[in-house]
This record gives sequence, structure tokens and C-alpha cells, in this order.
Amino acid sequence: RSGKLTPSQVAKNIIAVLEDCDRSTPPLRAIVQWDKEQIMLMAEASTVRYKNKSTLSYLDGIPVCLKEEFKVVPYHHRVGTVYLGTDPETEDATVAKKLREAGAIIIGVSNMHELGTGTTGCNPNRYHGIPRNPYKPNHFTGGSSSGSAAAVASGLCPVAIGTDGGGSVRIPSSFCGVVGLKGTFGRISCHGSLPLSYSTVSVGPICTSVADAAIVYSILAEPDPLYPYGLKQPKATLSGICAPDLKGLKLGVDWTFFKACDAEILSICEKAVDHLQSLGASVVEVSLPEMEEVRVAHVICILSEMRDFLQPDFNKHFQDMNLDTRGNLALASQFTALDYITANRQRTRSMKFLQDIFTNVNCILTPAVASTAPRIYASDLLTGSSDMSVTVRCMRFMQLANFTGIPGLVVPIGYSTDGLPINFQVMAKWWDEAVLLRIGRKLEEFRYQTKKPSIYYDILA
Repeated sequence: RSGKLTPSQVAKNIIAVLEDCDRSTPPLRAIVQWDKEQIMLMAEASTVRYKNKSTLSYLDGIPVCLKEEFKVVPYHHRVGTVYLGTDPETEDATVAKKLREAGAIIIGVSNMHELGTGTTGCNPNRYHGIPRNPYKPNHFTGGSSSGSAAAVASGLCPVAIGTDGGGSVRIPSSFCGVVGLKGTFGRISCHGSLPLSYSTVSVGPICTSVADAAIVYSILAEPDPLYPYGLKQPKATLSGICAPDLKGLKLGVDWTFFKACDAEILSICEKAVDHLQSLGASVVEVSLPEMEEVRVAHVICILSEMRDFLQPDFNKHFQDMNLDTRGNLALASQFTALDYITANRQRTRSMKFLQDIFTNVNCILTPAVASTAPRIYASDLLTGSSDMSVTVRCMRFMQLANFTGIPGLVVPIGYSTDGLPINFQVMAKWWDEAVLLRIGRKLEEFRYQTKKPSIYYDILA
């Protein structure tokens, strides 16, 4: 607004960075498709609007990227594969359309774990490559919205859009030390993204701050006639997110579940709980029942739905898929109709348990991920990575929200002794994203320092 900088200048800086970051060793591989002319076209239109004092929203002129799972004109809708999206896209996903209408500058589409089937972001195929963690380039970003988190953490753009069916927004946000919001199931339209798992996936922003996540959420969260799951939602509000303290809020913690993480993560997460308490919130011990059943039932639901949707691909493009994808889809073929029905009965039970818990507390607190970002080994670059123990640890605190549809927010609170980011998670009842954002803002005050990642671009310079 001050005129010191224009969206066009920022766009030029980003283009220079995009040219540079994949020439570095190792290449960052955050943005996998971008187009100089497209970026400049949007930036110049925004520059004119600023000049005429006729901006469209808070996002006008702000650089954003979208996970390759979304259709974005004129890019290929490859969804992390080598065989999908053979032609450039001619129609935008709803979120891409809304971002354009808000005046945002779409700088390209971001890398992702092939077909969203993993938690590391490891995607060794020829179009994608393995995105690097900006804090430690020899570590994974987390998945499946891997490039989205790497783009935000490395300074390429302050906003990225991801999808989250088993932690796919929150895991990479946590490994890369940025903010990630998984909205309530149905809150933000999934129309125009590949419908990999229709009952577990939510869309959400990955941002540098909770305030930015709130702005993006407020622009994207509303019913979409093309996406029936979200039609009956209550109006999205940001009420109370700027409250000076947390007085009157009850924070639920199941300590047995909370402690199922590395000692270093536990230590800092316990201090974060104390910090929230010092701001006037009360901590209430709760019991999250049947979490092992939730874990198994979530896996059955998400993999069965993916296998159902990807059955033709599995038959026709088996040789084109990463080993990790083949393994997961092969595992999924072993589940029966009975397993799927039983898993959904568990979902009904778990939703009822949460309904009861949320009559006593405003939210549930957990660490975000049980361990920090795993290392990348030389073999991963060739064949990919498949480590079930890593997957289980990545998803431990994630699955409840995907399985039951409640919203979850992860916020960076510190670093391990190795310098890898550690995040904290807050979950709330359905449609109550506002309380997450309110608590998230206070969690940001807990982190006394922000370390600059080793791969960092200053696009305002």
C-alpha cells in the first residue's frame, strides 16, 4: 500500500528465485510447474489495482502456490505422477478460482508425494524429484503436501494450499516449521482436486503465521455448490481470535496419548501447555478412547477409498507408479467390504466420544508429530522410501481429526538440538476453527526465537 514495493517487483524476484532454486545442489524442488508470463500477468494486474486503490482483498498481490493435486490453469494436473495430466488444465479448482478472484498471484503448482500416498514427500519420478527441507536439505519435508510446505518455509511465498487426508497439510508444516490448518471436513471446497479419499480429506492453508492462515481461511471457507459435503456449514467467523488472553478456555489433554513422542518433542510441548495455562486457560485431563481402533479404522477408510478411485490406474499404470504407491495400493486391496463397514461404525463411535468431550473442553492439545523430519538416504533418491514405522509416527497425532472431520492447527514452537523444527497441534470441535486460530496466535508468542532456514529466499529484497 505504501508504494515502496509493487507486486510486479516481487514477482520478478520470485521468477529469479524459481530459476535459481532448482539449479542449486541439491535442488529445492518445491514448485514443480511455473510460467513466467502467467506470474507477470497476474502481478501487473495487481500493481495497477494498488495504483488505483482498488485492491480486491487482503490477498491481492500476495504470492501463493497450490499443491499439484488441484487443477490450476494452464498447468498439468499430474497429482505427483508421471502419467496423469498429459494435457494442460483448462479449468481451475474452486480454491484456485477463489484465489484468482481475491487478486493473489499464483506462482505455480507445488510438489507432492505421488497420489498423496505417503508422509515423507519422497517422490523420485522424473517430473517431481524429492523436495528438500529448507532447515536441513538432507531431511524430508514431510508429505503429502511436501512442496507447499517447502515453498512457504524457504520464503518463496507466504501462502500455499494443501490437502490433508492423514496429516498431509499438518505433517509437512510441522517438519518445515510453518503453520498448517486442516479445516473441518467440507469447510473448504475440494472441487477440482483429485478425489483420492472422499471421507477423510480436507483442504487447508500452509502459511508463515497464524494471522495469514486466518486471512486465507476467511477467503476460502464457504459453501461451494460444486462440493456437496460443505453445503450445510455454518458461517465461518474469526470471532475472538484477537482476544488478549485465553481466559475461559478449557484445553483438553490426554496425557498418555500426548506423551507418545520423542523426549525432546515432549519436553517443549509440555512447556507450551504451561504457556497457554499462564494466559488464563485451564487444562483439563481427558481420555481419548479407542485410539488404536481409530488408527486402524482411518487407514482402512483412506486406503479403501483411494484403492476404489485408483483401481483403473493400478491396473493400467502399475509400472509407472513409485514403489511406495504400489505397496500402499496393494495393501489396500486386502481390505474387505466388511472391514470398511466396521471402520465406519468405529467412525460413528469416535465422533460420539468427541461430541461428549467437546461439551467439557474447547479443544484438544497434542504434539504435532511424534518425531522430527527423517533423513533422506541415497537409495531414497532412486527407488523412493517406504518405512511403515516412520509413517505411523508421522500420523500418530493426525488421524483423529481426519477420521472424525474435526479441524486441526499446527504451529511451530521450537527446534530440536539438531536444528529441526518442532510443532504443536490444537484440535477443536467441528466448524470451530476460530478457537484454533485464537490459541494458535498465543502459541506463536511461546517461541522465543525463529531460526532462519538454511535455504531461504527474501523475495522482498
